[in-house]
Amino acid sequence: MKVAINTRLLLKDNLDGIGRFSYEIIKRIVKQNPKAEFHLIFDRNFSKKYIFSKNVHGHVLSPPTRHPILWFIWFQFKLPLLLKKINPDVFYSPDGFTSTRLNGLPTVVTIHDINFEHRPDDLNWLHSLYYRTFFQKFARISTHITTVSNFSKIDIIKKYSINEKKISVVYNSVSEKFKPANDKLKSKTRERYSSGKNFFLFVGSLHKRKNLKNLLLAFDGYRTNGGQNKLLIIGKKKWWDHETEKVFKKLESKNHVKFLGRVSDNEMINILASAKALCFVSFFEGFGLPILEAMKCETPVICSNTSAMPEVSGNASILVNPNCHNEITNAMLKIDSSSNSEMIAKGILNLKRFDWYKSAEQIFEILLKAKKNGY
Repeated sequence: MKVAINTRLLLKDNLDGIGRFSYEIIKRIVKQNPKAEFHLIFDRNFSKKYIFSKNVHGHVLSPPTRHPILWFIWFQFKLPLLLKKINPDVFYSPDGFTSTRLNGLPTVVTIHDINFEHRPDDLNWLHSLYYRTFFQKFARISTHITTVSNFSKIDIIKKYSINEKKISVVYNSVSEKFKPANDKLKSKTRERYSSGKNFFLFVGSLHKRKNLKNLLLAFDGYRTNGGQNKLLIIGKKKWWDHETEKVFKKLESKNHVKFLGRVSDNEMINILASAKALCFVSFFEGFGLPILEAMKCETPVICSNTSAMPEVSGNASILVNPNCHNEITNAMLKIDSSSNSEMIAKGILNLKRFDWYKSAEQIFEILLKAKKNGY
């Protein structure tokens, strides 16, 4: 079987949530199926580490796709021409994007969530318009859809009127790289990033839906109530908004907040494993991979009681209302006042529900069925 895969988010040392999903799934699919032929399609020069085995061929298709106009050119015109040359049996897109001009080629897409349908104003207007115009079309023309949680499956069915048989849930998991830190490493990490103090941590893109505004207000409340931890924030300020900026400037505790920007994967793991707790209080998540990454590092988790986060975290986190910063404050204070050993133990058990190898097997089976028109 010949499989073409959209790998435009496999960027060297710059993997976001969907990029990590793409990396973990594709790496395993190509290695677990040596008799199949895989054509990975990048939008710029790529790292050789993404050519995972001998049955993989890499293609560069310009222009780099980081703007809706370039998305349109790449997916609607450039991609169909390349796929005609490759002549694959099936096309897979792990980031949900595809083309309406593939002329009957069996296509499988992973739509992680449709947050843009519920919170369209969180995005630049042109990005929001593209997503809301095309993703419904992508969902309807695809041979099959995978998504990463039961929450997202139900959401896509309801919003796009998709037959439930056309959607399969394939969970994310967590990289083997994530692991607990010993006391020496924790101490070294605290000295480097938080002046030797304990700290709470946020990891992710600084989108509006990540709810940094209420997290900052909650942290201010935590410090006002005697809390001594600092707050570290990992993520690029690309989507940083004026409202959150105003809140930050008015914080009494802003000198105890540190923005680290993007850090290397190894450093991020060390920081996460050294944190007092991960604070992941988004308004909306189709999955919420940092929740599992924290659990793998044996770091307690505070997360929202909305969307897919309760499903992913199981009973192994402190759930809060993301709209109520006082609830988030109280969760922070609770972390400080207990050993959290029971929560950590529950997190370790919760991780057993998620396995990249199993997820890769599920997706390859779906690709085989799509090729044979088994759907």
